[in-house]
Amino acid sequence: MTKQSPKFLDLALTSKVVKPALKVALFVGTLLALINHGSAILLMDLDISRFFQIVLTYFVPYGVSTYSAVKAIQSIEKAK
Repeated sequence: MTKQSPKFLDLALTSKVVKPALKVALFVGTLLALINHGSAILLMDLDISRFFQIVLTYFVPYGVSTYSAVKAIQSIEKAK
């Protein structure tokens, strides 16, 4: 009988994936927000639309980091 690798969502919600993904999102998201919206942030010209864009900026690196980590874990588990 072959061992099934854990499901994507189960792994994505574990602390060994969430904690590093949050760190990556905080660092990379902040850099991207400053690059894309730095002048508006400095001038405090933040309407609801721009604020929403800045918040979404943090989801991209979180998603990429989570996806990469889960796929790596699944690959390692599959190879065992």
